[in-house]
Amino acid sequence: MRRMCELVLRNTKMYFKDMGMFLTSLITPAILLILFMTFLGSIYKDSFVSAIPKGLEVSDKLISGLVAGQLSSAMLATSCVTVAFCSNLLMVQDRANGTRKDLIVSPIKKTTLGLSYFLASILSTLIVNLAATMICFIYIGCMGWFLSVGEALLAILDVILLTLFGVSLASCINYFLNTQGQAGAVGTIVSSCYGFVCGAYMHMPISSYGKGLQNFMAFLPGTYGTSLIRNHMMNGALDSLSEQLPSEAIKAMKDSVDVNLYFFDNSVEVWHMYLILLSFIVLFIALYLVFVKFVKRREN
Repeated sequence: MRRMCELVLRNTKMYFKDMGMFLTSLITPAILLILFMTFLGSIYKDSFVSAIPKGLEVSDKLISGLVAGQLSSAMLATSCVTVAFCSNLLMVQDRANGTRKDLIVSPIKKTTLGLSYFLASILSTLIVNLAATMICFIYIGCMGWFLSVGEALLAILDVILLTLFGVSLASCINYFLNTQGQAGAVGTIVSSCYGFVCGAYMHMPISSYGKGLQNFMAFLPGTYGTSLIRNHMMNGALDSLSEQLPSEAIKAMKDSVDVNLYFFDNSVEVWHMYLILLSFIVLFIALYLVFVKFVKRREN
């Protein structure tokens, strides 16, 4: 246990000492939020305004609160996975420069070394993503705060779970990479594609895709992680709006922004989303441990 703690501390320090790696992880959420605000904010606002029946007055603060919740959930859902790939680069870096080989020949078990990378990645990614969550809360507070304390805490739980998912996925993929160039290429592909395949970029909601693609995306765990964050970031504002709109209109609005999800036309409850996400977290962690223990890699 002591050796494990020392390795986790070493890996975490190495991550924060590498300013390029750390700044890339830290800046990513801020850039995403700024880009979303700049290019998607007006689109989101127009979509909400157009969904409100003519003649009904809804405060700008409420609309702004909905937009802020939607933007924040999209940013956090994407950040939890993309930052995980950045923080997990140390495992590839150590293999590329021969440090991992030196560690393996010392009296350290492969499983201990593998777990140390995993735990250090969780710690580093959580620090960045929880900081990003606080920034999102400040942004929502400035635009229009409708979250209850319980919803805010659940949103933090969602970020933690999606971070665990992102780190476990990144660990499984990066375990087979040998160079930082390969890891950078994979990270770029993930950053570019993940927001679309999990429904984070909501100018293209899942409900707007064809039936076949909707059914495919229903099998992706990231889809449920995104919806969980969106539920808890937007429910307060949607509940306030439900006092002025009929329940059918609120349901249609929730469907349009993927707060409500469907698996082959069957409604997916929030607790189902948690169960699916947790199941994939356990699956990817188990796969990573199997890779570490049984899959032999040639070290440089």
